[in-house]
Amino acid sequence: MKIAIAGKKTATENYVRYVADRGIEPLVTLNSGEISGCDALILPGGGDITPAFFGERNRASHNIDTELDVLQLQALDLCIRNKKPVLGICKGMQVINVGLGGTVIQDLPTSDFHKYNDGDQYHSTVIEKESWLYHLCGAEAIVNSAHHQSVGKPGTGLRVIQYCPLDRCPEALVHESLPILGVQWHPERLDKKRTTFSGESVLAYFVSLIVRQRQTEPL
Repeated sequence: MKIAIAGKKTATENYVRYVADRGIEPLVTLNSGEISGCDALILPGGGDITPAFFGERNRASHNIDTELDVLQLQALDLCIRNKKPVLGICKGMQVINVGLGGTVIQDLPTSDFHKYNDGDQYHSTVIEKESWLYHLCGAEAIVNSAHHQSVGKPGTGLRVIQYCPLDRCPEALVHESLPILGVQWHPERLDKKRTTFSGESVLAYFVSLIVRQRQTEPL
């Protein structure tokens, strides 16, 4: 099994370790041919998405890399067309949302509660019943934030399944019919001393989607 990580090698070490520690081969690439040869895709965290991609002017976005955005959106589209499982983490969840026609809130009024400040911000969240995340950890979970933006209007087919009770910031989503998941927090670096939730369980569930997808593919 091989999972593509659509990013730059200098900024994806945590994601490589996250995948490799489960005995799965990670491949950091932005090449569509290489992504096609993988079983699934992880869209990692990073800077902000170019606002033009969700129909807005830049009002509060920074650390923009438009070329990277284009390649990540192309990788997402490739996986949607081929029904390959996709996991978006932090910016990656927003890429999923934008790629499916949704929007981004460029600067949360409550951004101090979520943004990275010499370390992740840990806070409580509420999870929708009967969702994939609910089956992993129940109705509530403490997660780690590192962002100042969030999903605005959900994209086509996407449903928010987790949110922060302080400001209703979306913290996780799922596609209604495709094997596409997104989390606004960072399962690849959850501190087990600060939460009872395991980041490894998210990856394990994602792997189960890959296995299920393989079983449905025609011989």
